[in-house]
Amino acid sequence: MTTIARPFTVDINPSAIDDLKQRLANSRLPEAQTVSDWSQGIPLNIVKEFSDYWRDGYDWFACQDRLNSYPQYLMELDGVDIHFLHIKSPEPNARPLLMTHGWPGSMLEFIQLIGPLTDPSKHGGDAQDAYHLVLPSIPGYGFSAKPTSAGWTTEKIADIWDRLMVNLGYQRYFAQGGDWGGVITASIGAQDLGHCAGIHVNLVVVGAPDKAIMNAPTQQEVKALTQYQKYLQDGSAYAAIQGTRPQTIAYALADSPVGQMAWILEKFHQWSGPDALLNSFSKDHLLDNISLYWLSNSAASSARLYWHSFAKSDLSEVTVPTGASIFENELIQPSRRWAEQRFKNIQFWQENEGGGHFAAMQVPELFVQQLRECFRGMPL
Repeated sequence: MTTIARPFTVDINPSAIDDLKQRLANSRLPEAQTVSDWSQGIPLNIVKEFSDYWRDGYDWFACQDRLNSYPQYLMELDGVDIHFLHIKSPEPNARPLLMTHGWPGSMLEFIQLIGPLTDPSKHGGDAQDAYHLVLPSIPGYGFSAKPTSAGWTTEKIADIWDRLMVNLGYQRYFAQGGDWGGVITASIGAQDLGHCAGIHVNLVVVGAPDKAIMNAPTQQEVKALTQYQKYLQDGSAYAAIQGTRPQTIAYALADSPVGQMAWILEKFHQWSGPDALLNSFSKDHLLDNISLYWLSNSAASSARLYWHSFAKSDLSEVTVPTGASIFENELIQPSRRWAEQRFKNIQFWQENEGGGHFAAMQVPELFVQQLRECFRGMPL
């Protein structure tokens, strides 16, 4: 029996915005860092700038109206309501595409892609590159419900996503993702339940390099290994906390909008390249995403995905057609031969100058172009 998709409308009570602004006004901030860079964390002046704008200049209801301009639904799967946007293309030969976000992002990362992907003829593209989009929120994120039991790993979500697509009438579809979305998308490919025709990831998660690579690494592989080692030493504390004590950190983040904002903004800075935070993203778009975390009170439920999934990483072999886009400031940048240890059917591979972990937000035009090139060569 097909699970029913129930229409959904975002409707945040204005009192929640009043409470947010009051909390921002009453925030108790620490003293400034004792260095001139970000090595101790997000600088006080950046926090003040964003906090002031969030309180006095930002308009959540503009984001809410934009979301409500698209068809949204809830569908209960394994006892959890999944929120998703489902935007049909006007093109008769459009193909289904499932896109999955990660942490600390949301389906709002893809908002700039909706027009070009669903109606490419109106956005400088070709009708053959049209897609019916399904943009779900991971369980525990945004307007999806919060699981009340353990076990919601990325592998389970991959299975849930496949059922979501089939329930929507898509017996064959493509899947795309970055961050946790990339992990989930790779699991969809690994599970290969007969419905996914191909995947694209912009975070390529692989195992340790084999001996051939370690004994004679290329210059690019040395750079990738060095960059990843630096991340582990200097930038992964958040993951250790969320992977081991998500409940504890959530008490601070759920009670302080400035805390939630700083926790997220640091990652947009750290993973997007020098000066990208202020030059590659709009404050409104960043605060749309942060507000979604705050208004849905999802600090704990989103962080639990680390606890659920870090204990045992899914590095199963993927044989479905695969595409990958590697952006310059991404955390993990394996070479193609390194990626081929896991992804056995790579049909599209592009290494890019610029961009980073949140490429769909940071370089949307390039992101769309590469999705078109990737899936154009894959039959449904």
